[in-house]
Amino acid sequence: MATSPSGVASPRAMTREERKVIVASSLGTVFEWYDFYLYGSLAAVIGANFFSQFPETTRNIFALLAFAAGFLVRPFGALVFGRLGDLVGRKYTFLVTIIIMGASTFLVGLLPTSDSIGIIAPVILIILRLLQGLALGGEYGGAATYVAEHAPNGRRGFYTSFIQITATAGLFLSLLVILFTQIAVGQDAFRAWGWRIPFLLSVLLLGISVWIRLQMEESPAFQKMKAEGKGSKAPLSEAFGQWKNAKVALFALLGLVMGQAVVWYTGQFYALFFMGSVLKVDPYTTNLLIAWSLLLGSGGFVFFGWLSDKIGRKPIILGGCLIAALTYFPLFKLLSAEANPALHRAHQEISVQVVADTSTCSFQFNPTGTAQFTTACDVAKAALARASVNYSVEAAPAGSGTAIRVANSTIQAPALRDMPADQRGPATARFNSEVQAALTAAGYPAASNPTVVRMAHPFDIFREQPAVLIGVLTLLVIYVTMVYGPIAAALVELFPTRIRYTSMSLPYHIGNGWFGGLLPATSFAMIAQTGDVYYGLWYPIVIALATVVIGTFFVPETKNRDIFATEGGEAATRAASARHAEV
Repeated sequence: MATSPSGVASPRAMTREERKVIVASSLGTVFEWYDFYLYGSLAAVIGANFFSQFPETTRNIFALLAFAAGFLVRPFGALVFGRLGDLVGRKYTFLVTIIIMGASTFLVGLLPTSDSIGIIAPVILIILRLLQGLALGGEYGGAATYVAEHAPNGRRGFYTSFIQITATAGLFLSLLVILFTQIAVGQDAFRAWGWRIPFLLSVLLLGISVWIRLQMEESPAFQKMKAEGKGSKAPLSEAFGQWKNAKVALFALLGLVMGQAVVWYTGQFYALFFMGSVLKVDPYTTNLLIAWSLLLGSGGFVFFGWLSDKIGRKPIILGGCLIAALTYFPLFKLLSAEANPALHRAHQEISVQVVADTSTCSFQFNPTGTAQFTTACDVAKAALARASVNYSVEAAPAGSGTAIRVANSTIQAPALRDMPADQRGPATARFNSEVQAALTAAGYPAASNPTVVRMAHPFDIFREQPAVLIGVLTLLVIYVTMVYGPIAAALVELFPTRIRYTSMSLPYHIGNGWFGGLLPATSFAMIAQTGDVYYGLWYPIVIALATVVIGTFFVPETKNRDIFATEGGEAATRAASARHAEV
């Protein structure tokens, strides 16, 4: 391997073996994300089949809870499989994770519904979801570590950037298979039995992934460490029980991953939510707009991974967080002005107030969908937030009821918590109808608003309105690629070989599974609390800025580290800890 005067390997062409490593790791990770997202895409259908003994609203809540369970256990999967990967090897551990993921998904396709076997069906379903989440918690760290430990010094950012595309690719693959299955069997048959086909097809993907991974060798860095007898006997206690190592993991979470997660979720998932739920763009158009932006912007993953080998991981990741935080408000307001001009004007021109005893108003944070907010104030705020209305809150005397004022109209909000259960539904329907009528009379656009962007086919992008929106959404995706493209290399390089798999996996999955995963629920609660449809953006902005500050002062630059030198890696970590202590 040629080296530069600084001792860092000079860039060279990728070997055939290295290409095979990247393809094997990336393909397997795509398939795992396919399996994981498949459930989320079919949550409503699954709810109807496995929670049919409950009312529709309750069954949807349970279906979403089962989906959330997969996210919540990801950090535990990182601990379980991270420890295994540092003890027995990268190759066999992330071979195990893909078998668990694929087998769990295949079994969902075979699982009898609750109509056949009763309560046992949802219990088994949730167990399978937990297994999927655990497997995914171990998969990413294994793939990233495996690729990085095959990459030459000076090329890790570029090599690992291919892993970063896999989550987006897996999501698209799952949506594509669902779409073609629906077309092939029809909507009625799909709801009855056709939903099983995408789950059953995962066995083919599993077979391909396992066959590819069985052809691979163990990573060179792990082999070197084992040959020298320098492996860790207790990776968990060494990684998180010793402050010198735990501190590095904590700084990795707060100074890199936390900001990366919220920028990633804002650019891909919150933008999707904002377009559909806030701006009232139809699902077909929303998906086309997002799809075009991902197609145009996803090359940034590889570009910024490559660039991080030249100028460093920190400038790109922290720079992406900073630029995103500074531009989110103008970009999302531009989305609003272009996607739904009539709604955007209404936000600026029409005054709406909620008059309430503010002590009865809750912060409507509901990540699992199980909480119920039934005071009159909560009912009024939730109705306006769902209608994408900007409003202010005016304090009323203690014990007062809650009213919504729209221009010359006043609508009293029902206190659902004081009503019998059978009266709540009709009272809510009447209230929502009265609110919508008052908003429309005041100038808020009706559901048939003709100014909302609509795309009849994929190539409507050449019209001005979709073109501007795709440009903004592509910029948001570029922010995602800036923070996410180099993150795998940065995390791998922070930790020594003996505890690398364990140490990098936990901060990654806490950051993305919790900080990122809670973004939609937190943002909606902030919108409902303040009455400002843009206020939810403060959640990713504040977290991204916190990451910029913490990362600048407490996270070292790692691009020139030699991760093949096991002692050198440990020495580098100790030196980084010493610098942190001095700061």
